[in-house]
Amino acid sequence: MRKRITVILPAYNEEDRIAHTIAGLQKSNYVNRILVVDDGSKDETARVAEAAGAEVYRLPANAGKGYAMQQGVEKTVHDSDILVFLDADIGEGASEIDKLIAPIDLEEADVTIARFPAAKKKGGFGLVKNLAKYGVKFYTGKTLTASLSGQRAFKSEVLAAIGKMPVHYGVEVGMTIDLLRMGYHILEVDVNMTHRETGRDLKGFIHRGKQFCQILATLIQKSKGVVRSC
Repeated sequence: MRKRITVILPAYNEEDRIAHTIAGLQKSNYVNRILVVDDGSKDETARVAEAAGAEVYRLPANAGKGYAMQQGVEKTVHDSDILVFLDADIGEGASEIDKLIAPIDLEEADVTIARFPAAKKKGGFGLVKNLAKYGVKFYTGKTLTASLSGQRAFKSEVLAAIGKMPVHYGVEVGMTIDLLRMGYHILEVDVNMTHRETGRDLKGFIHRGKQFCQILATLIQKSKGVVRSC
């Protein structure tokens, strides 16, 4: 019997790229449901996604990526065998999603994480990536190179077991730590995907600063049970 496979796309103001991402997903040999969770977008993300053939659930206001992901899980986990998270700005490279799904379909992993090629332009100085990498290592003893990646596939029972997710940029790191602590097998998979990259300008540094602060807050939560907002 064919597995029921759902892709959840948390999206905020992605009207210019989301149709290309959905088109890439529609080339998959596995995916049979695409759910866009529109995280309070102020543009035409929801309309464009519906026109491209996706199911859309709209949040009334921007609540953060982790919250959007959680809402998607609650709506799909009970009638899906495999759930996949994908960033809405991946574009046509979303067709690579089968590389994430196949190992789970073949029972080779409980969770897969996409490992991207090296960035084409210089971004930050590696502080956020190193914080994520060594944070995971500190709490689990495991070394993963793509712990920040938002492109992930899961057995549905794994997401059902994990419960509530961190709300903002700490979501991927927090989930990774929880999954490894629970004994699930995570497999990193090389994919030919890209997304919108941030550069070494003021906007890029502000974005990475928020990432760093929120990931740090998530790591603190793992030891003290307290999160401070950035």
